[in-house]
Amino acid sequence: MPRRKMPRIAAAAMAAAALLIAGAVSARADSNPQSVVDNARYTLEKMVRNPELKPLPYLLGKAQAVLIVPSLLKAGFFVGGEGGSGVLLARGRGGEWSNPAFFSIGSGSFGLQIGFQDSQVILLIMSRRTLESMLEAKVKLGADASVSAGPVGIGYEGSTAINLRADIYSYALSRGAFLGASFEGSVTVEDKDRNRAYYGPGATAQSILVQQRHSNPGAADLIRVLSAY
Repeated sequence: MPRRKMPRIAAAAMAAAALLIAGAVSARADSNPQSVVDNARYTLEKMVRNPELKPLPYLLGKAQAVLIVPSLLKAGFFVGGEGGSGVLLARGRGGEWSNPAFFSIGSGSFGLQIGFQDSQVILLIMSRRTLESMLEAKVKLGADASVSAGPVGIGYEGSTAINLRADIYSYALSRGAFLGASFEGSVTVEDKDRNRAYYGPGATAQSILVQQRHSNPGAADLIRVLSAY
């Protein structure tokens, strides 16, 4: 193939990847807040019951907060990107779980990555310090907060074998194939529009999760499932 054609082919591939990413993410962006909450409950129920993710319920019982992303879309052809919307719930001082606050997670990257992937993701925030950082500003996973893949295995005994050193533990169930992707470099940010749409004017992640000034009956089932841990 003539060398002069290579830049044009690469540019076309990159443009196609960008369109794929944008289209996939925008398709989820139109989901109304209640749909995100309902899908988060489904994701949580599905993943805690998965025998391959046996340590997940144990870690969930130790977590200070949990970010549940029902659909995290990743796509790329050397230039890649990911994006998804989810809900963050925090444990109160008395152990009770808050109502959910809406957050987005995403990243862009360049390197050896080819394919498309749609994943259900749970991020377990293990410390109040990390939670507070997430509420104050954008948090870049791997830089502002250490993130490790959660341990897996049917025979894994979490109560005796897990050394809780990471700020965040991640679990994902994926459909499709993707090369070169990880949560390192992903950014989490509050979805202010959805928070106001779901709870009303003045609702922020801080007032929902820490001050617990807002509630919505549509979140009752999600909180009920989470309260078992």
